[in-house]
Amino acid sequence: MNTSSPWLLIDDFEQPNAIKTWQKMDTDNQTTPFVDEPQVTEVRKELALNNHYLIKKPAAEGVIGNRKAITLKALPQVVELGETYTFYTRIKVEYFPNNHSFGLSNLSPKDIQENHYNSFEPMIRVTDKFESSGYKNDGTLMVMGDNKTYHNISHLTSQRLAKPLETEQWYELWYVINNAPHEEGGQSYDLYVRGGEFVEQEKAFEYAKFRMKRELPLLYFMTISNTGSIKKPYGNGGLMYDDIYMAKGIVLDTPR
Repeated sequence: MNTSSPWLLIDDFEQPNAIKTWQKMDTDNQTTPFVDEPQVTEVRKELALNNHYLIKKPAAEGVIGNRKAITLKALPQVVELGETYTFYTRIKVEYFPNNHSFGLSNLSPKDIQENHYNSFEPMIRVTDKFESSGYKNDGTLMVMGDNKTYHNISHLTSQRLAKPLETEQWYELWYVINNAPHEEGGQSYDLYVRGGEFVEQEKAFEYAKFRMKRELPLLYFMTISNTGSIKKPYGNGGLMYDDIYMAKGIVLDTPR
């Protein structure tokens, strides 16, 4: 009997010096007074569970003006054009207000530094910030649509809108990435969620769109957080990450 798991570990933050396998960039550092490398990206420990996780904050409390705090890690397996992979990630919101995005990129670190948000392809967003249009997000998990628009997740079966993410609550995410060409229905992804109001694993969005649709192999897991501008800061609430895995095909079981 074959008992091998299809899941490849990207990071569970249990290895000593796990943070050293991640690259950090503060590509639009407008902090005043200036703070060198202001983002907070570190491994912490849940003492009760003896579990380590990564927390990402655009800057420490009270520091504003770090507009694009980027953290990335190379995937253990490149997702070639035409392939489908499932990614699994656990996330937990430290507190609102905040502004976080995470997902996958097909650019090099140098190009990610230059393109920041436009480095993403599949992208998931956590924020309660005001948009430039004046619309106020409420902290509901979001995915990407066409023309760089964002859409809140929902309960697809009952057609109920999802509620804002609860703080201090781990959510499990499975995002099934279709890296086929756009004309073949690819450059898209489906999202499944368990946690909070999602008592059982449930599909929460179908056919979300890659941000740029470059039709290239996917190379990096990446995150961006943002304090907002000095005049209109969003807030520095953190987002925690743990148990980041990938598996070829559609795989909806739990890696651990």
